Amino acid sequence: MPKSTSSGTEYNLPKKSRIIKQPRVDMKDFGILGGLLAIVLYLSLSTTTFLTGQNIVNVLDQAVMVGLVGAGATLCIVSGVFDLSAGATLALSAISGVYLTNIFGVVGGFVGALIVGGFLGSLTGFLIVATRVNAFIGSLAISIIYRGAAVVLTGGMIVSPGHDKEQFHVWAQPVLFGLTAGTLLMFAVFILLGIMLWGTTYGRRIYAVGGNIEAARLSGIRTPLIHISVFAVSGMCAAAAGMVLASRAGSAQPAMATGVELTAIAAVVIGGTSILGGVGAVWRTLVGVTILTVIGNGFNLLRWDTTYQQVVTGTLILLAVAADGWVSRQLRRR
Repeated sequence: MPKSTSSGTEYNLPKKSRIIKQPRVDMKDFGILGGLLAIVLYLSLSTTTFLTGQNIVNVLDQAVMVGLVGAGATLCIVSGVFDLSAGATLALSAISGVYLTNIFGVVGGFVGALIVGGFLGSLTGFLIVATRVNAFIGSLAISIIYRGAAVVLTGGMIVSPGHDKEQFHVWAQPVLFGLTAGTLLMFAVFILLGIMLWGTTYGRRIYAVGGNIEAARLSGIRTPLIHISVFAVSGMCAAAAGMVLASRAGSAQPAMATGVELTAIAAVVIGGTSILGGVGAVWRTLVGVTILTVIGNGFNLLRWDTTYQQVVTGTLILLAVAADGWVSRQLRRR
């Protein structure tokens, strides 16, 4: 059973196996914000349009899809697994949501898409846990299956709602200070998952499983259920992103959001969440998503060749992973 101490939460384990407690807030953890502020300052001085209200609204709107997928990916990575099926789950959930919208209306379609996404995520987690395959390879294989199922379900065609077309665009409509409903949904998801990961017993168990899965198992934590649950959360986040994307386009198709899961993982890593598991935070992912989006926006505003944007993004990911490895090695030496 867990017990509270002056330094955090620990678990009663054998002496040779102690789970790392939930990370405390440390000012050095906010170093990632310095990078974002530097980019914002540079673009503010280099352009006259970056800090305009309309551009900020556009940047936030562009961050929604990757942000929602990244929020779910954060829980997976902190727990020690990767979900490469998120993009396919997004597409299959959005397609299901469009079909359900034709039957139950816009609200029913959105709720139905979340249920489908949660089910697909749970199925992914269950198959990985049951077969004991590496989560990276397993979720990649499952993503191919889901994409194939999406093609079978639609016949390879684009699907759109037969009625309530105006209401279907709800997530693309501005509702508060010019911010779209999709942007507000992204913020709500980040707040909810942030509280869940940082301030609940369930969140501490996610950290524990990602930090030392064997120690977590010995402490009585049902590690398979934790992994299945984070895949389920990732699936629901992907479904929400799929419905926002479908709402913007007015339709859904099997090939939608191809590769979004890789961009989301990149945002998580750039935000400072450790790819080794056990360390990270949801707010960090929001910063990582914002950095990637602002870089893309900056390339457009400065009229730079967008080919080099991939070079910059890849360099950031490499630096983030290298820094994570260096920190991990230093901690092991202590």
